[in-house]
Amino acid sequence: MKKWLAGLFGFLVVALAVAQILAREKTSAGGGSHEALFWEKAEGGKVKCLLCPRLCVLPEGQFGVCRARKNVGGVLKSMVYGQVVSANVDPIEKKPFYHVLPGTKAFSIATTGCNLRCLFCQNWQISQVFPHDLSSTPMTPDAVVGAAVKSGSRSIAFTYNEPVIFYEYMLDVAQLARKQGLKTVVVSSGYINPEPLRKLLKHIDAFKVDFKGYDEEFYLQVVGGTLDPVLESMKVIRQEGVWLEVVNLMVPGKNDSEKQIRELVRWVRRNLGDETPLQFSRFYPIYKLQNLPPTPEETLLKARQMARQEGLKYVYTGNIADREGATTYAPKSGEAVIERQGYFVTANRLNKGVTPGGERIPGIWE
Repeated sequence: MKKWLAGLFGFLVVALAVAQILAREKTSAGGGSHEALFWEKAEGGKVKCLLCPRLCVLPEGQFGVCRARKNVGGVLKSMVYGQVVSANVDPIEKKPFYHVLPGTKAFSIATTGCNLRCLFCQNWQISQVFPHDLSSTPMTPDAVVGAAVKSGSRSIAFTYNEPVIFYEYMLDVAQLARKQGLKTVVVSSGYINPEPLRKLLKHIDAFKVDFKGYDEEFYLQVVGGTLDPVLESMKVIRQEGVWLEVVNLMVPGKNDSEKQIRELVRWVRRNLGDETPLQFSRFYPIYKLQNLPPTPEETLLKARQMARQEGLKYVYTGNIADREGATTYAPKSGEAVIERQGYFVTANRLNKGVTPGGERIPGIWE
């Protein structure tokens, strides 16, 4: 308990320091309209965005579905480049990453916008608005990296809203971060086309996909997208050798059937491998699904049990108090090697990814 409280106090101190850094950046950094990557000209002055599966064709002055990319004079522009609406220092476990630098801080940034329309979005206040709807702090990529270093973070996380829609900014920050010895992690729905994804992955260390549910109808009706592009993205991430973790938010009566869970688990094992960390996370009523109850804890516990029975080695539960579901176990010995309470690590028995018994646990440990 003392270790957990000490960790919490440390993060509060760092958060205050970050707030002071951002206050200074408001007057010193720049951002805004920036020519986009992955687009082509179309007839009549229109432009076609090639970044994500929506392939928006935009007349002059129109934003894409993401509310972040716009046709400006026949050129596709990112209107959120360098416009940070949220910057915090978080435990890496909050993303959540469980096999990436456990117990360390992640400097986390977001802009506005998203290319999906999840009815259960936890950050709808920033993801479902245009850049001019909210005040933002202009931060150059250099400023982001500098703030991350000053905060004592080991990584920069692109998170909160959908990082895909601030692609150019993320790419520039990631390249600078690597030069400074910082890791970069992406928290995304994975709704992006393969070509831009492959280009991005060359500069990213870890990718967490918020997988919505193994059901096409659920994606269409509740998420506002389609399933196959997300499955393809996860396969591309694995092919490119970037560390991947998957989280499935379980919405009662929508994507939590035994059939959907088992199909997802089998797909992960078959296509991503049995060492891919998978977390089943609890839904709480929010945004446009406030009529639903929270996910029963038994549903999460059962899903974890099913995934382990199907052969996945690292299966977790999230958003509930479940010590076992928050612990990393060595598959062969069954030894608890990383223990967590909430977002904080209370015990870490790994040495550069190796257990006291000599088992190697996959992940990014240094």
